[in-house]
Amino acid sequence: MASHASEPSQPTPEWLSLQQAALIYGISVDTLRRRIATGALPASRIGARLIRVRIADLDEVCHPIRVDELPARRRRPW
Repeated sequence: MASHASEPSQPTPEWLSLQQAALIYGISVDTLRRRIATGALPASRIGARLIRVRIADLDEVCHPIRVDELPARRRRPW
């Protein structure tokens, strides 16, 4: 049997569509569009309709929250 390990793997794309980015990062396309409109997320338009965002830019905007960044929870005085 032939081994599949010798087959070249597909390179990770540098640019994603808004739909692909929303699916990968678990956010809505509308959220991405709002980030682009405010300038928080750089994007490029290809042609008249296609919008693409770089993965590196998404990683900067969509970063995990550290525990020390979370606000302290208030306890109810019962």
